[in-house]
Amino acid sequence: MSLFALAPTRGPRWHLATQAALGIAVPIAVMTVLGAPSLGYIAASGAFTVLFAGAAPVIDRARILPFVAAGLIVSAVLGVLASVSPWLVSVGVVVVAIVSAALSFGFRLGPPGPLFFVLVFGLSAHVVASSPIPPAGYITALAAGCTFSYAVAMAPLLLPRARAIAPTPLRRLLPGPAFTADSRMLVLRVAIVAVLGVLLGLLIDPTRTYWIVGSAVAVVGVAAARRAAVQRGLHRMLGTVVGAGVYALLALLHPSGLWLALLLGALQFTIELVVVRNYALALVFITPLVLLLTGAATGEIGSMQVAGERIVDTLVGAALGAASGVLHPRAAPADR
Repeated sequence: MSLFALAPTRGPRWHLATQAALGIAVPIAVMTVLGAPSLGYIAASGAFTVLFAGAAPVIDRARILPFVAAGLIVSAVLGVLASVSPWLVSVGVVVVAIVSAALSFGFRLGPPGPLFFVLVFGLSAHVVASSPIPPAGYITALAAGCTFSYAVAMAPLLLPRARAIAPTPLRRLLPGPAFTADSRMLVLRVAIVAVLGVLLGLLIDPTRTYWIVGSAVAVVGVAAARRAAVQRGLHRMLGTVVGAGVYALLALLHPSGLWLALLLGALQFTIELVVVRNYALALVFITPLVLLLTGAATGEIGSMQVAGERIVDTLVGAALGAASGVLHPRAAPADR
């Protein structure tokens, strides 16, 4: 995919975009009104639940998404437990990356793959270590966010035509565990970039290893091909740099409360519309969303130092993820 071209559409995505936007905006808005916005920022992370199995019928998503939510909650619990030490966080990043990759690829979960399990682990450790939010409160808020997002994703079942579709057996929805040559290579790449990403993170800043590894895992993606690795690496580098500039502009507005909820919802809606068409363009919106959400949860919103650190971490991780693509055999030349 070109950096400056849009891929063909793969069907309507407005429904998934709406669900993701509601999943991130409503918890923030509600908890802001109730006087506990920090819990709303944490619960908003539960919106990651609805990003999986977006092309499946709602009746099938009803059985897939609970596994996703459970994985996100377990990742958060592990992050909270590891938050007492940067060294534990570094070890945990590697473990979560490898285990989530094995489960994602072994059971053919599909995009976005293991990425959000790694990010939730790292974000949980970072937020708990740098804010006064108690661990139990953090886990409760995130679990509530996952539950709310699941309820939003299931709302179409209120329509008779959605319930009329015959459900697919769970063994067909999540076949496995079984590994093909491609899936084994993807797990190996995730393991390699996780270990190397942590080692590089220890040299740069031990508290930022999860972002480096997350950027590398995002580039690995779910496609087993050299060309895809290089393309996603370039897209992530360019999109993050531009996205950091967008964050800087938005931070000048000092968004907070209901305005921040609306802004994050709009960003999430846009992301889901464009992410399958141009990854670099999606990252122009993903980067400010994550920086605003993380900054709001830790009280660092508007920090240009954090934005600069994220650019460095992303460039390192994306380069690492792209370089791991050389492990794939060269594609055979097309038949003439």
